[in-house]
Amino acid sequence: MNRYPVNPEAVGVASTPVRRRWGADDALLYAVGVGCDPENGLAFATENCAGVEQQALPTFAIVLSSPLPMFDGRPVLQLWESLGDISWRDVVHGEQDIELYSPLAVAGEVESVTRVSAIWDKGSGAVVELETTSVDVATGSPAFRARSSIFVRGAGGWGGERGPRADALRWPERAPDHVVDMRTSENQALIYRLSGDRNPLHCDPQLAREAGFPRPILHGLCTFGFTARALIQSECGNDASRFSRMSGRFSSPVLPGETLIVQMWEGGDRVLFRTLGGDGQVVLDRGEFVTGHFPSQ
Repeated sequence: MNRYPVNPEAVGVASTPVRRRWGADDALLYAVGVGCDPENGLAFATENCAGVEQQALPTFAIVLSSPLPMFDGRPVLQLWESLGDISWRDVVHGEQDIELYSPLAVAGEVESVTRVSAIWDKGSGAVVELETTSVDVATGSPAFRARSSIFVRGAGGWGGERGPRADALRWPERAPDHVVDMRTSENQALIYRLSGDRNPLHCDPQLAREAGFPRPILHGLCTFGFTARALIQSECGNDASRFSRMSGRFSSPVLPGETLIVQMWEGGDRVLFRTLGGDGQVVLDRGEFVTGHFPSQ
């Protein structure tokens, strides 16, 4: 019997529209949360340096469209309740994809709807796929779309479909075209959580030990943001307006204070990447980064 069963009939359930407004300070806080500093990403981390125009990191859009109840309260909580009796300590972030339809502004307001797009029975657990679409409130135009999947440990085995197998990426048989090393700080998770993700797994030592970790781990989306910084730096010359889409799969946890190593293989406007921890273990895999254009709206 599943300890925390997932309700497969929740596929198709959508949240009511949720509006979220942000300002320049929110964009700055997110940037610091993913390690921007005077030497790396000054335009994302400050608003009043001479000759430097503030930019918003494109991956901030994931925060702005987050389907977590701790961000949005009751509308999204109802969506999560439709999934069944899920314990947060059994939830692992699996994959993340973010696609922008125009450059992200440093201030604005979006209205987002999240839908349960699929639920798969993996035996040892269940995979829940979510898709969020966000519209610019001021213009009514599509702003961005986020897709994510979570793995719920111990929630599989009800006899449902396992889902499609992911096609393996064909990595180039050559050394990476670019490699960027970035060190996270010991308090990185404590800074990142101020952007809204207050999951105690990233700050509570006791809860982290109960989940099998030696201490609180870094948010997967913080690692995702660090990786985006490296890609924008190497592939876009720190011009965030060239960001179109980024996706990847979380494969191993990161502890605050670890060094992250981003390896990139170029191929036109499509870059393959992966991120390693300080011990050389892959922590973000199957990465794809697309630059230079936006899909038609």
